[in-house]
Amino acid sequence: MKNVFVFDHPLIQHKISLLRDKNTNTKEFRELVSEIAMLMGYEVTRSMPLKEVEIETPVGMATARIISGKKLGIVPILRAGLGMVDGMLNLLPMAKVGHIGLYRDPDTLEPVEYYCKLPVDAVERDIVVLDPMLATGGSASAAIRFLKEKGIQSVKLMCLIAARYGINRIVKDHPDVEIYCAAVDEKLNDHGYIIPGLGDAGDRLFGTK
Repeated sequence: MKNVFVFDHPLIQHKISLLRDKNTNTKEFRELVSEIAMLMGYEVTRSMPLKEVEIETPVGMATARIISGKKLGIVPILRAGLGMVDGMLNLLPMAKVGHIGLYRDPDTLEPVEYYCKLPVDAVERDIVVLDPMLATGGSASAAIRFLKEKGIQSVKLMCLIAARYGINRIVKDHPDVEIYCAAVDEKLNDHGYIIPGLGDAGDRLFGTK
């Protein structure tokens, strides 16, 4: 699938392995999520356009290149997506951050938006949606749909571990959205958790159960 990018960089793969380990404590887990997000952000932003400018160095003039075009926006899906924000901001301190919260309606089982706060100029930005786990794809697909309904046209999805089921859901619902992940797992269990995955990312990030 042309819009799905799986990272095979040794540093990312090493850190994903540590992240999966059930013995990794909350502090280490949180640090690893942030570090992996920063490493992935390097590639997610590879297509950002550049323009040439003239810069005066201490010894002369130079033609250099700086980022041009649309600015970036980061939108974590609450709550687990919050763990990826600092890593992205370490790489892209100029990015603005929005938040979107979803819950599953107990009757329809469909995702419902309960919170959404976006930068005032979000429609003018390239938006990267952050969610560590892409399991069924329901929440991510709904979040992307809500963003599009608000007039945002450029959306990418960045997750740490994805199930093939979730990837297929996003490709079907949003064929224009690029998916970036560090690992692809084959299965979901009866509760919708990725197997082997890493457990509940939110609980491991924040020390809850």
